[in-house]
Amino acid sequence: MPDPTEKKSKVKTALVVSAHSADFVWRAGGAIALHARRGYEVTVVCLSYGERGESAKLWKQKEMTLERVKIERRDEAEAAAQALNVHDIQFFDLGDYPLEMDRQAKYRLVDVIRSVQPSFMLSHSHYDPYNTDHSYVTKIVLECRMIAQAWGHNPGEKILGAPQLYLFEPHQTERMQWVPDTFLDITAVWDQKRAAIECMRGQEHLWNYYTNVAENRGNHFRRNSGGQAGGRDARYAEGFQSVFPRTVDEL
Repeated sequence: MPDPTEKKSKVKTALVVSAHSADFVWRAGGAIALHARRGYEVTVVCLSYGERGESAKLWKQKEMTLERVKIERRDEAEAAAQALNVHDIQFFDLGDYPLEMDRQAKYRLVDVIRSVQPSFMLSHSHYDPYNTDHSYVTKIVLECRMIAQAWGHNPGEKILGAPQLYLFEPHQTERMQWVPDTFLDITAVWDQKRAAIECMRGQEHLWNYYTNVAENRGNHFRRNSGGQAGGRDARYAEGFQSVFPRTVDEL
């Protein structure tokens, strides 16, 4: 009989670490849906719900409470994850504005990283003066990636290899020192991403903004892909900045 662990080891995986419960939708929803369609098991970790700083529409309702906001935000994120065919979504509920992680929380994320064994990871830009939660998370993600690679951390566990970390697009790229070096055509799954976007009822003001971003990146994909596109009319795309060198055998 085939070894079930061998089959599991052949499953392609990816991990998205999102500061708040909507970030993975705006910035990487297309990548998630596209890779899920290609057989990847994509895990999303939401470190907070964005309940304090990214839920203004909810707070404008009468008699709103922190716990009610969290429930609303979780419901939105779970509906969006379903639209994108996320394999697993986890909520750490660490709070936001500011988002902070102690050693225990870091080790919890390391446990997820080692369990998922991602082929690649996605998180925020290195710098974000408008929302320091975002850049803080990427600093922590790099630290946890390093810990997950250490043989001396929980000896006996399978260590992490060296997955690429892609930084997804921040809100105002011209102020974030974010320079994309990778464009991903998400036209085939755009309807899924738009459906996920519309699950984020508490931030409706961003729906069309991120639609425009995807259209603009589609234009950049067409303009920059050269012969690689093969004449493909990419209407929607997402941009990413890779942290580590990418090794290739040919260009």
